[in-house]
Formats: sequence, C-alpha cells, structure tokens
Amino acid sequence: MQKNKLIVATICSSKGGVGKTTLTANLGALLADLGQRVLLIDADKQPSLSSFYPLSYQADNGFVSLLMENNLETTISQTTVGCDIVINDDADDRLSDWILHSLDGRFRLRTLLKRLDHKYDIILIDTQGAIGSLQDVGVIAADFLISPIMPETISAKEFARGTMAMLERFRPMATMGAPVGTINGIIYRKDRTQVAGLISNQLRELEYNPSYGSIRFLDTIVPSLSTYTKAATEQIPVHRYERTRSGPTDSAWITMHEIARELFPHLGGSIDKNIQQENHGEK
Repeated sequence: MQKNKLIVATICSSKGGVGKTTLTANLGALLADLGQRVLLIDADKQPSLSSFYPLSYQADNGFVSLLMENNLETTISQTTVGCDIVINDDADDRLSDWILHSLDGRFRLRTLLKRLDHKYDIILIDTQGAIGSLQDVGVIAADFLISPIMPETISAKEFARGTMAMLERFRPMATMGAPVGTINGIIYRKDRTQVAGLISNQLRELEYNPSYGSIRFLDTIVPSLSTYTKAATEQIPVHRYERTRSGPTDSAWITMHEIARELFPHLGGSIDKNIQQENHGEK
C-alpha cells in the first residue's frame, strides 16, 4: 500500500489574537486521534503552542536548533494528546535576525521537513501574528495555508489587506520553486449577530476576486462558544472536551471533524468511521 505524501500546512494571519494557536492545537490532536502521525511546530516567538498541552517527553532542544543547526535529532518533544511538537525556545528572538542574514534562512525549514516524510503524515506550523521573517519561513515551507478570521470589521479588513500584501511579497518565490499554496480561510468565533453574518458573506466574496489568487473559505464555521476557551484552559483537545451539544449549534466534536474533512479530504473514511463510532457510543 502506497503511503500518502507528507502534508505541511501553516496556520497564519497578519493579525494576532484570531485563534491560530488554538486551531493548530485542536486540529493536531484530532488528526492524531484519526490515526495520523502529526508534528506541531511552534514558529511563533510568543510560544503559546509550546505549552498548550502537557509534554510526556521534552527534547533537549527546540525550534532554534532545528532551524539554525538542521537538528532533527534532539528537537522533537512529545505531547500527552498523541502528537509530537517542536517547542519554541527562542525567548531572545535570535531567529528573526538569523533568518534575514542567512542565505537559505527562509527556505531551510522547507528543506528540512522533507527529511521527515518517513516519520509523519501531517505537519502543522503555527506562526506569529505579524508579517516578518518567522512567518515567511512557515509560509514557504507549507503545501497550503490555513487562516482563521473573526467576522468583525477590523479582522476582516486586516485579512484582506494582509493577504494581498503577503501574496505580493511571495510572488517572486514561485520562480524559485516555492509558490504560495492555497489559502484556506476559516470563519472563526462567529456569533449570531447580523453584522457577523454580513461580514462573513463579504469575506467569502474574496474567493471570486482574481487579485487574491488561490483562496477559498471552508463551509464549516467555528462558532463563538466558551467551550473552546474552557478546553484550552484545561489543556484538553476541544473535540474530546465537547462531544455533544444540544440546540442548533454543532458540538466541537462535529465542527473539528468537518474542518479536518475539508482540509484533508483523503481522511474522509477515517472521519466518517470516527463519527459513526461516536454516534453508536463506541468511543
């Protein structure tokens, strides 16, 4: 049986506080529960992902040694939720300057991750919520991008402005074998207000604007629920924390499975099986 190709997805945004880390952590844990070999990489100098889940094993080194020393041997830690992680240990922000002044700084992670094809099925990279060299490293390494956007005026405008700026900045990279992958927008923390609905519709119209290149919005929407915050506080993957919910809003279990289905369609069979087992009380 032929192994599926390693998939690298980078979660990015030009604005902080939009849910990148929470989405990365929850998606990684769900993919691991679906039987995937998952590696999380914390490429954000504010290393929230590094402490999102408890570690069952902490490696001697982290992202600094991975990037600066091509070190894949002593940089991969293990979480208690089934996925591995490269923690960010760049408290002094050495990497930003190093990347700028290294010939292969922006491309090194892309090259390094190819060496992990035998060990992982999916790698998720969490990046900083600002334009800069660390974000560049993650974007260049990715097969495709995932961008959570809150349906509020400031976030929507920043997504449109920042996305356009990023695409322009990376356009020359295509001639160097590193084209920007499809941007997968996810409407994140959507409440039931009329304004949120209007902005969500306006964001989806970006798919039809040729200036934005390859961009699409997932059908699945992450609702504005305290469940996601509570699960993070307790360091539990949200799909495990909330398996069922009464009322018209889907549970976190369903929401996260449907996001995984849209982003990784080849896992559709595993996702259907997981949902069926849950519905029959087999989990």
